[in-house]
Amino acid sequence: MLHIFVDADSCPVKQEVYRVASRYGLDVTLVANSWMRVPNERWIVLKVVDDKFDAADDWIVEQVEPHDIVVTADIPLASRCLKKGSSAIGPTGKPFTENNIGDAVATRDLLSELRSTGEITGGPPPLRKRDRSRFLQKLDDLIQSILRKQPSNKT
Repeated sequence: MLHIFVDADSCPVKQEVYRVASRYGLDVTLVANSWMRVPNERWIVLKVVDDKFDAADDWIVEQVEPHDIVVTADIPLASRCLKKGSSAIGPTGKPFTENNIGDAVATRDLLSELRSTGEITGGPPPLRKRDRSRFLQKLDDLIQSILRKQPSNKT
């Protein structure tokens, strides 16, 4: 069954994930390095992992399966999940795919280099209402696409 994993420590669209997952009756696992408040629903689980570097990413990659979705802004994590056959989507609604992950990694590396030299400062802009709306639509589209590909459970 389709499952949604959320790289939760800095995810700004958790409420949107809950909303869409609830509509489809999907389980959600938030993975974080520290405890956080989550809705008291049986289908929402918080998994707190060690505070080691990439511990949350490693846990997600170990658990994710080909029909699952990972919500993350972490491009290397998205790449690792795609290699396992799962889907990945960023908080602005941009899906990571085999066709665009190479460019995303290259852009990330370039921006990291520019930040290290002081050419640019700061991180991504704050999430706008339009980004949240696009995320809701793209997550819904992704779920529908995966569900259409899964064999029917009818007997």
